[in-house]
Amino acid sequence: MRKNTGIGSGLTFSFLAGLAATGADAQSAASQELAKSLSNPISSLISVPFVLDYDEGLGPNGDGRATVLKLQPVVPFSIGEDWNLISRTIIPFIDQDGVVPNSSQSGVGDVVQSFFFSPKAPSRGGWIWGAGPVFLFPTASDDALGLDQFAIGLTGVALKQSGPWTYGALANHLWGVGNDTGNPSVNASFLQPFVSYTTKNSWTFSLQTEATYNWQSEQWAVPINGIVSKIVTIGGHPVSLGGGVRYWSEAPAGGAKGWGARLNVTLLFPK
Repeated sequence: MRKNTGIGSGLTFSFLAGLAATGADAQSAASQELAKSLSNPISSLISVPFVLDYDEGLGPNGDGRATVLKLQPVVPFSIGEDWNLISRTIIPFIDQDGVVPNSSQSGVGDVVQSFFFSPKAPSRGGWIWGAGPVFLFPTASDDALGLDQFAIGLTGVALKQSGPWTYGALANHLWGVGNDTGNPSVNASFLQPFVSYTTKNSWTFSLQTEATYNWQSEQWAVPINGIVSKIVTIGGHPVSLGGGVRYWSEAPAGGAKGWGARLNVTLLFPK
């Protein structure tokens, strides 16, 4: 009888261990899918990223610095059986010193609002895409923190996810509307090619470029960002934590130079 009890206990332990391993594998797979969803700018996942950038070498004297915290909520809406509408908002909070000589500014910058109409199912070739309008609102609390113009344009994104890889590009173009500031009207293109690799334990390694071309001044601003992030659970809720470096390969007069840093925290709200 004792031997039978030992065998039964062993079988029970093995069964429970198998359940635990299966549960751990399922949780790991779910975290990996969440991490891959974050690599997709138009995924059907509610997320609230907080992105902190630090740059130096700004201003006419090259001794300015800026810290920018961007709140970037992404909210998808279902439109019928086949389409989603994804809202992407960028609200910058800026603290800068020396960008304007002998002065410093802190406050809110201009808000960028994008809407993407996107099919719920990828194309036959596996491509995910979306397109729609983009708006620039002159919400800056200080003239030195924004463009003081309303602008409107078009935006689009296309990407493919194959195994652990995600690659694609997001782009937009903005034109100033009703400019009476005396400054050149907004006429700028934004291009963000990106590639990322997500591991089975939900680490993501990303490389992206956030290039802007000003058609008025005919100048590029091109930071290259290398980011490492990880899905963790805090208080029972999934959160993505990440950080990395950025290098300005090209910048306009008075723009950032050399190396900078990026940190990000993204709150996730899976269905």
